[in-house]
Amino acid sequence: MKIQPIERWDRETTLVSQIAAGISLLAFLVYFRRSDLLLYGDAVAHINIARRVVDSQTPGLLQLGTVWLPLPHLLMIPFLLSSVSWQTGIGGSIPSMCAYVFAVVGIFRLVRGSLSVHSEPSGTVRIVAWLSAAIFAGNPNLIYLGTTAMTELLYLALFVWVVVHCCEFVQAAVGPQADNDMAAKSLLKCGLCLAASCLTRYDGWFLAGATCLVAVIVVLQSPIRQSLGRSVAQLFLLAAVAPVLWLGYNAAIYRNALEFANGPYSARAIEQRSATPGMPGHPGAHDPPAAFSYFLKSAELNLAEGQLERPWVLVLLAGVPLLLIVNRHLWPFVLLMVPIPFYMFSIAYGGVPIFLPEWWPFSYYNLRYGVQLIPMAAVSLALATYLLLNLARNTSAKVAGIVIPILFVAASYTSVWRAQPVTYREAAVNSRSRIALETELASTLVRLPHDSTLLMYLGDHVGALERAGIPFRRVINEGNHRPWRKPSDPAGLWERALADPQRYADYVIAMDNDPVATAVNRRDLASMVRIRTTGQPAATVYWTHRVAR
Repeated sequence: MKIQPIERWDRETTLVSQIAAGISLLAFLVYFRRSDLLLYGDAVAHINIARRVVDSQTPGLLQLGTVWLPLPHLLMIPFLLSSVSWQTGIGGSIPSMCAYVFAVVGIFRLVRGSLSVHSEPSGTVRIVAWLSAAIFAGNPNLIYLGTTAMTELLYLALFVWVVVHCCEFVQAAVGPQADNDMAAKSLLKCGLCLAASCLTRYDGWFLAGATCLVAVIVVLQSPIRQSLGRSVAQLFLLAAVAPVLWLGYNAAIYRNALEFANGPYSARAIEQRSATPGMPGHPGAHDPPAAFSYFLKSAELNLAEGQLERPWVLVLLAGVPLLLIVNRHLWPFVLLMVPIPFYMFSIAYGGVPIFLPEWWPFSYYNLRYGVQLIPMAAVSLALATYLLLNLARNTSAKVAGIVIPILFVAASYTSVWRAQPVTYREAAVNSRSRIALETELASTLVRLPHDSTLLMYLGDHVGALERAGIPFRRVINEGNHRPWRKPSDPAGLWERALADPQRYADYVIAMDNDPVATAVNRRDLASMVRIRTTGQPAATVYWTHRVAR
């Protein structure tokens, strides 16, 4: 018998998307008016990497670099062609805003479709589906990240839709009404989302392995497993193609397939350079239980503040038992817990730190990683509500079963808004000294002749050029060299300019101890301005035509 699928994009889904779009647009207008779109240094870096693909002395895809995966930057490029959208950060916000809407719709469809299976959703199913979407859409930290050029929202949207299509595959492949066509289509969509997630964040690589394992388990239980072999092989191919291409790209361009993991710009290398001699590594290093605690705490802080943090831990940890109690066919929902082992081992062995304001070293760093567990929190609380509503014997109990979760979520998010979202605080705290230096430097650079050429290292303070509106085609930087030339490339534009700045550039911008300051012989240059700000290395602007003057 053929399965009669419910309508996947109906009025209800459209309404969810419209509400999510309204929230996203309102948040964007608020944070844009406050000039908060580019508080994250990584957001500034993302939009400028994307911009340099089309605006550079050596434009092209090699400007994408190696550490960050390419899809977010490729999606930003069309929106960054305008100088206004580049300087304001709007061009980087648009993909995140769209991703926020698709993620909210994905959560709604995941809960509604999985609980209603092949029939029209009941009133109870609709209520908990709306509840799950509201928990996800209303989270203050997601709302802020959804207005920035960060990669979290794009990955979360793909992550959620991987789980959506995987669950639809389970529904189509298992049971007496198994349908090969629907199972194959769901698995193909799942594979495409996996491929995109693997090109967005390295979390996707771990997710790909877990999803393939789930698919194999499901196929072994399916009455139509013999006809699903080709579809599963297709899933494996799509899951592997992005990592293989990225490894191949790094091997061909950087002569090191793992350049993104152990190269000079990797998380591990950055941690080693910033480590204090004689001090222990970051919290959780080589200690998986401690790493788990720090990641779980970051998730708590993204969901609530103060006394309301702890109940969310219970919601998260109760997720798997709830799946089995509500419906044993929902066990593929465990994919929503994939971030736990990924970040636990990344913190313990991958050189990825999380600093918490409440625990040592009492600071803000990578707290935004906790948003990866918000989908699990939304679904777990929705499933708990579903279970309570089914157990309720009278109207009063049903009303209480709906009102109590809503009040709990409202109180949690109110506490977050009062304290300000922790992702916003992280960005604001860590950006103060950087923005002060870049603003001051930009005010100097904007006075330089508009036809002059600059020599500058962009790894730390590319935001100064963005604020000044100086196109990268006027700037010789570390991206203007051939990375496959190892250990150095004397014939590269970047290396030639460092060796002889008077020949290639009109002005040199050097930060204390950066590659320009280290390589350039500053005795042959005329110092024009030296800028000092608290917490940042001093910046010096040199004129290269000292002899001519």
